[in-house]
Amino acid sequence: MEHIHANEIIMTIGKSKTVEAFLTAAAKKLKFSVVVAETSPTYGGHEMALKLSKAGIDTTVITDSAIFAVMSRVNKVILGIHAVLANGGLIAVSGTQMVAAAAKHHSTPVVVCTGLYKLSPLYPYDEDWFNDLVAPDPVLSFDEGDLVDKVTLLNPYYDYVTPEHVDLFITNTGGHPPSYLYRLINENYDPEDTVI
Repeated sequence: MEHIHANEIIMTIGKSKTVEAFLTAAAKKLKFSVVVAETSPTYGGHEMALKLSKAGIDTTVITDSAIFAVMSRVNKVILGIHAVLANGGLIAVSGTQMVAAAAKHHSTPVVVCTGLYKLSPLYPYDEDWFNDLVAPDPVLSFDEGDLVDKVTLLNPYYDYVTPEHVDLFITNTGGHPPSYLYRLINENYDPEDTVI
């Protein structure tokens, strides 16, 4: 818990069981506040905020559009992710790139909580390949027939976050700087694992 200090304001985005467990464990020893971005249209941030508040953590939910405005008050960003790629880039819930970019602009440290099993030996040759698009119905219902025909809707599910936006990785083996990531991947994967 040396990565969180008393009275800090921490931002996260969406729902992550790893981040939830990390913050809940820290809250047993320290008092701090968490700002959760809601991740529209899935609104996983609402569920995350509810769980954190039930654990006794002072929690605030903000809209995704307010991330940049609130970032100047945040001491640290803690992210949960779906995968860490060989170059240190992240595959995470849509909106994470915006949080990381706002944090970099405001010189706010970005910490990634992840298990070693989420490390991937794959290198992102085409970064856009990871930005999966899903059905636009949660954003604009198909019942809005007249409007749907006049607009192009994109509903991304994942974001690719560049490695330059990450300051620290916390895994089940401890905290690691991004420069150490290649070693963790080499320890967990055989070179043949990268051949598909």
